Amino acid sequence: MKLTPALWRLVSTILVLGLAAGFTLFKEPSLGLDLRGGTQMTLQAQDTDRQKADAEATDRVLEVLRGRVDALGVSEPTLARSGENRIIVELPDVQDPAKAAEVIGQTATLGFREVLAPANETTEPGEGEVILPDESGQMLLLGPVTVDGEGISDAKAQQPQDSLGSWVVNVDFNRDGRKPWKDLVASACANPVAGNRIAIVLDEEVISSPGIVAEMCQSGGGIATSITGDFSFESANDLAILIKAGALPVPVKIIDQRTVGPTLGAAAIDASIKASILGLILTGIFIVFAYRLVGLVATIGLASYALISYGLLVWIGATLTLPGLAGFVLAIGLAIDANVLVFERAKEEYADVPQAGLAPALKTGFNKAWSAILDSNVTTVLAAVLLFFLAAGPVKGFGVTLTIGTIASMFSALVVARVIAEWAVKRKFVINRPGMSGIAGKNRIRIWLNEKGPDLMRRAKTWVMLTVAVAAVSIGGIVAGVNMGVEFTGGRILEFTTTNQVNPERVREAVSDAGFPTAVVQTSSGDGINENITVRTGKISEADAVDIKEAVASVTGGAKQLKSDSIDPTLGKELRNKALLAFAIAIGAQMLYMAWRFRWTWAVSAIVSMTSVVLAIVGIWAWWDKPIDGVFLAAILSIIGLAVNDTIVVFDRIREELHGTSTENLRPMVNEAILSTLPRTINTGLGAMLILGALAVFGGDSLRDFSLALILGLGIGTLATIFTASSLAVLLEERWPFNPEKKPKKVIDPYAHVGNGREDGAVI
Repeated sequence: MKLTPALWRLVSTILVLGLAAGFTLFKEPSLGLDLRGGTQMTLQAQDTDRQKADAEATDRVLEVLRGRVDALGVSEPTLARSGENRIIVELPDVQDPAKAAEVIGQTATLGFREVLAPANETTEPGEGEVILPDESGQMLLLGPVTVDGEGISDAKAQQPQDSLGSWVVNVDFNRDGRKPWKDLVASACANPVAGNRIAIVLDEEVISSPGIVAEMCQSGGGIATSITGDFSFESANDLAILIKAGALPVPVKIIDQRTVGPTLGAAAIDASIKASILGLILTGIFIVFAYRLVGLVATIGLASYALISYGLLVWIGATLTLPGLAGFVLAIGLAIDANVLVFERAKEEYADVPQAGLAPALKTGFNKAWSAILDSNVTTVLAAVLLFFLAAGPVKGFGVTLTIGTIASMFSALVVARVIAEWAVKRKFVINRPGMSGIAGKNRIRIWLNEKGPDLMRRAKTWVMLTVAVAAVSIGGIVAGVNMGVEFTGGRILEFTTTNQVNPERVREAVSDAGFPTAVVQTSSGDGINENITVRTGKISEADAVDIKEAVASVTGGAKQLKSDSIDPTLGKELRNKALLAFAIAIGAQMLYMAWRFRWTWAVSAIVSMTSVVLAIVGIWAWWDKPIDGVFLAAILSIIGLAVNDTIVVFDRIREELHGTSTENLRPMVNEAILSTLPRTINTGLGAMLILGALAVFGGDSLRDFSLALILGLGIGTLATIFTASSLAVLLEERWPFNPEKKPKKVIDPYAHVGNGREDGAVI
């Protein structure tokens, strides 16, 4: 039996939906820490005089840190090298940043030093010597490091024979450490003034300072030693872990630390699920109202999109983050766009040749919409891929889910929805009642636009000048000052849920009185419902964070920390540079693709239009003094894709009208293309607005700003396509007109394979 294209689509639909359902039912998703709760830290290896912090050294550090984390019993930790000299550590369910820093942050090289003498204010250390307090707080003068962590082979907490509940720490020295250890023992035994003691120092802290017993002085030290004291198993085990795992080849520095409570993550998941369900319902109702039967088919396609994209997500093992959930919801709008493009083209085909019937019109609609759908989705994937490679933290998840969602949306719209729609319009009941199909029937708005629509291109120069004026206002806001988020400037953000809700001004005064007068205190809505308190400061210690928490609790009746983000200023600068690089590369990639698919004049016009949209959104954020952070970066790169999408749809129609030839009536043709695609623009925009509106209502502060930026981007992007991209393209084409006689090869009409709507003329 010959497999026709229609049969191929049916088989692939059944196969893909079946696999997606299987993965959905039998495989759990991998949740990011911002949804699951826990602590994520980014550490950067530092060069030393003896060792460069290259990939090899960082890998050795990674293994040491892995031993520390595993020994402390953290559930399902994740440690991975990022780039040449960074390590990403994820500690699920670890909510205390101080505890996380205690586990991971002790990063200096371990050293065994001789206790030379008690120290006071007048004591001056010599070369290699240091003054540090011991466990009881007594200041000691310590000699240079004699044995470092490289000389230790093992350290264990054990009970001596015939002991009654006491614990010791047994330390074994390797070949490199045995002789230095014997030298250290001999020197300490000869120094009774200091109590014959040695100090074990880690991260500039004395973790133990035992005295050497007489038997060891007589034996000369040997190849192992036992540290005795008033140890419980826990304290002995902790000391053993620190000694064994303290031998880092190079020191590391914590440059990023993020902690999210499980309640905040659960609230984010619930909010996103609500937004997804409500968005799907509202969008389904809208598209059924606009397109009747085929609109119902599109709604089924949207449901299949949700199943396919979620199945793909769990299949590849992608980590789902909060911005990733936003990308998942946003891609619903892309699925709507593809269906609306098809249905609008099908309506046009049926209106031109109604006697051919519904099925040929629908087939031709799918074929003619393919070029615009392909181009618009390619530009979206370009932006999403850039997010994955150039963004950092949870925003990477947005790039992953947006890419998956885009692929799933194309399949659901062009394959799943097509299989069902083509079957539905061939039913006798529908054939006898073409009006219920959503394809047949007169559209009064379309008729009015075609017959009496405004001549928008008559004032092309005016629209371009207006775009320049808006850009100037936006630049003014940016020059006046942009509120860069902690993610780009470095610093600390703490979020608390409080027992009682109070005016943030009272909290601000309490935090200022606690010693943080420059802290920014605001209310926030982490779950979209409850008002929380966020405090934004510069770089502070964990002790300072505790002081801020106590200050907040003092005026609110109690405070529970939900979130803690700490970013080093050097990392913030790097992230800011990466954001600018991502934007520049996105523009370059979009321009190259547009120049390949269209003439250079149209490519330049599209990029200028898209840049004006991005500039306007950034300018609005600057004038509103809203923080620009990683989630906003995700919104901006999404706007790049969406703005170019809309422009491509209009330019695709213009290309169809021109057929690769020059014309003296360019403005009327461009105007006609704009008016012809306007119903699609309105319907797609309204559908996406419903999705984003639901996300804004239920998504909490971060996703609310994300949604607001995209809503503004959609609205401004639509206007920019009409009044900027099209107008500028007309002006450029009039200045540098296309001459087909000078073109070296024949222009290929992308619609040459598409029939005239009749069964005998359509090619599928």
